[in-house]
Amino acid sequence: MAENPTSAGSGNGNPLVVCFGEMLIDFVPTVGGVSLAEAPAFKKAPGGAPANVAVGISRLGGSSAFVGKVGDDEFGYMLADILKQNNVDTSGVRYDSSARTALAFITLRADGEREFLFFRHPSADMLLREPELDKNLIKKASIFHYGSISLISEPCKSTHLAAMKMAKESGSILSYDPNLRLPLWPSEDAAREGIMSIWDQADIIKISEDEITFLTGGDDHNDDNVVLEKLFHPNLKLLVVTEGSKGCRYYTKEFRGCVPGVKAKSVDTTGAGDAFVSGILNCLASDLSLFKDEKRLSEALLFANACGALTVTERGAIPALPTKEAVLKLLESVAAS
Repeated sequence: MAENPTSAGSGNGNPLVVCFGEMLIDFVPTVGGVSLAEAPAFKKAPGGAPANVAVGISRLGGSSAFVGKVGDDEFGYMLADILKQNNVDTSGVRYDSSARTALAFITLRADGEREFLFFRHPSADMLLREPELDKNLIKKASIFHYGSISLISEPCKSTHLAAMKMAKESGSILSYDPNLRLPLWPSEDAAREGIMSIWDQADIIKISEDEITFLTGGDDHNDDNVVLEKLFHPNLKLLVVTEGSKGCRYYTKEFRGCVPGVKAKSVDTTGAGDAFVSGILNCLASDLSLFKDEKRLSEALLFANACGALTVTERGAIPALPTKEAVLKLLESVAAS
């Protein structure tokens, strides 16, 4: 097979982070604070957490690749082009002629709640099969990152498990952001069970406060003991709990603590969690022993918090993902104030 011309990601000498899962089109109302039914018009934006993370890492100067499937349609090609424009290796992207690229309509209602309406019946991302995996690309991964949406239905679920196994066997660090989207699962129990089914295989897990409450069946997300007893497992190198603008908490076998958030004027929180993940994985790719040094780890998490903070100042996920220069500039201004 000829060398893929779009493998710019793996060409800049940095350790490669491979992101596996869904890439889709988000349709966001042109006005805020309305329900989907009331929205007068929608603006399209590229989305899908694993794809956002791949772009985020590349923006920060790292190497990333995306593995997943889109439709053999205008939207699918548009998404692949956005990855290429952002120097993400697309050699693992596949196109399905029998299913469309997934669509999601998302609004932030006046009461602050997000409302989702998904078009996946089934969409192309759900139909990725194991023989379509770019095995060589996955084996090159220093870090292999994924979510839980790819576990919802077959054949993608089996493909996801096979890709994780390949990555693990070739020495990759496994990074998991469950990214709970309840409307996509058949039931709450199915979501809990699906998310937890691969929990103990991950080396790094990032979860939100809401996800702690959901996964533990209603326990207090602020309680360290709840996190340590119910969610921390012996194989984990790092568990990070994101707390929005307040920052994050971290847990390793040796230590635990919290890192304050970085203040920013919030316009749209879409993609903030993905920017945070890009920030920490990019730091980790270049320094795999971060887990062992609490000072370096908290510096990396502060950097990740700043990535999240910058992302909320603009609309949309991918357009708002920051460059390394912008993050360092923000951190300098925080240090000086």
